[in-house]
Amino acid sequence: MSESLPPLEDPTALARFAGLDVAARLIVEGYMIGQHKSPFKGSSVEFVEHRQYYPGDEIRHIDWRAFGKTGRHYVKEFEEETNLRSYLVVDGSGSMGYGESTLSKFVYARYLASALGYLLVSQRDAVGLVTFDADVRERIEPAVSPHTFQRLTQMLKNWETGGETSLANVFTRLIPTLKRRSLVVILSDFFDQLPPLTQALKAFQHARHEVILFQIIAPEEREFPFNRPTLFRSLERSQHRILVDPHRLRAAYLEQFQAFQSGLTDICSHSGVDLVQLDTTQPYAKALGAYLDARSRRKSKR
Repeated sequence: MSESLPPLEDPTALARFAGLDVAARLIVEGYMIGQHKSPFKGSSVEFVEHRQYYPGDEIRHIDWRAFGKTGRHYVKEFEEETNLRSYLVVDGSGSMGYGESTLSKFVYARYLASALGYLLVSQRDAVGLVTFDADVRERIEPAVSPHTFQRLTQMLKNWETGGETSLANVFTRLIPTLKRRSLVVILSDFFDQLPPLTQALKAFQHARHEVILFQIIAPEEREFPFNRPTLFRSLERSQHRILVDPHRLRAAYLEQFQAFQSGLTDICSHSGVDLVQLDTTQPYAKALGAYLDARSRRKSKR
């Protein structure tokens, strides 16, 4: 008897059952079937520009004239490959490694990024990947080839959480390196100082990039359900530990957490940035639906 598929609405069960590439297909195709939508759309084949050739790209798209001049392989990118240029920017800082009753925020982000990547490639949109903690670690430039999805999931699979980060500093260094106007999808818990983060998001807007934030938190971070003396350890500063009485801390913690969430929501609202707040118990379909809704709203405004 074959093993039954896990419920797609349970991220923890899905992670136990399938790797990133298989799960991404299950998530996207399951969502599309449920919505009675096709992830594909038509487009023209007008030549736009060149990009570097990667193994797995269509050989017929190699520009041999350019190879004769430069000795390097370049692929012709057509309009159907440039409907949308997007970067998935995934946070691998220490705080993303937290997971108590569910899979960690980092693992959740990896599966969500894989699903979004598969969705974008299925729509024949160019997708790239940026991973970071204290700095940008690895990068794949946007491309529409199915091989790009394989490279993306392999990079995410091999990546582990690092140390502490300053989101604003990383974003400030990243922005000047983004080619042309792009959609930037950032997956993080966004636990950082809000004023510098505000300036970084404005810099994305000033550079004419569209930005969608997926804030991923653990249910314990939202609810603070602890009821016994607990030793808390910083995931970004390995030597930092503190023993607390949760009963005395809970009210103050929840007040600060709600203030932070409200502040982040206000920043995004005033900056024209879409914010999707998720916790690691929620199905990835919620994120896909929010992404497609955000894209639809932005297209209708053009």
